[in-house]
Amino acid sequence: MNESIEKLLKKKDELQKKANELKEKRDQLHLKSKKLADERDTLNSTIRDIRNKISEHKKKRDELNERVKHAKDQRNKLNKNYSEIKKHVEELERKRLLASGTNLNNLRKQLRDLETEQMTQPMSPQKEKKLIETISEIHAKIKEVEDKLNSDPKLKKALEEEKIVKQKAEKQHDLVEKLASRAQEEHENMMKLVKQLDNLIKKVNDIQETIVMTKIEADRVHKEFIGCVDEIHSLERQISESRDKKRKMKKIAKAGAAKREADEIFERFKRGEKLSTEDLMALQKAGLI
Repeated sequence: MNESIEKLLKKKDELQKKANELKEKRDQLHLKSKKLADERDTLNSTIRDIRNKISEHKKKRDELNERVKHAKDQRNKLNKNYSEIKKHVEELERKRLLASGTNLNNLRKQLRDLETEQMTQPMSPQKEKKLIETISEIHAKIKEVEDKLNSDPKLKKALEEEKIVKQKAEKQHDLVEKLASRAQEEHENMMKLVKQLDNLIKKVNDIQETIVMTKIEADRVHKEFIGCVDEIHSLERQISESRDKKRKMKKIAKAGAAKREADEIFERFKRGEKLSTEDLMALQKAGLI
């Protein structure tokens, strides 16, 4: 019997050790799950902030793109106006030159050719001197023709208008470029955040998957822990029952021994033998006197 209880106690101690290990492992898994959940929640908060920033960049980009579209329309109108004015100026120049009998374009081309020849072709000093004189004459002729053209009130007014419209068109083009650059910058900043957002979402999904797997493992360990606890309780009941049975058997054995001793004393009493006080108390306890 003692050996049986000792085996039960040993098994209980082993199960208790295993239960403690399982409890610690379960608690560690719960702690890990909590830390992962905190990390996930922090990342989700960051994701919300990034989504708001993406929306802001997208809104600014779209607004700038609308401004670019409007600025381009204005630029195109100015360019068209400039082309029309330029044609008008060229037509006036053509008429004035035709009236003067001078072909200004030919003079300018001739000047360019002679200047190129002077810079690139080897020649004698005499020939170069003559060439320089010819270039000077053409320069003077071109200046004379241009002065006459610029002195024409109608042409002068058209040239001034052409200059103003050209400046407006160039200024509008600069505005288009500036707005387009800002729109592109907003788009690039948005795309950087989109990429960052995708990485964070992937990380959150990975963490969430780990949380689920950790909780599943924690539940499995907890069930195993409960199984150990139930088995420990079962062993405790067995140990308690075994101890009760052992006590009862000892009590019965003790009572049987006392009965046998009392019967022996009673036989001595019937034979007339002298009994001691302890003998009389044993007979009284056994209910024989």
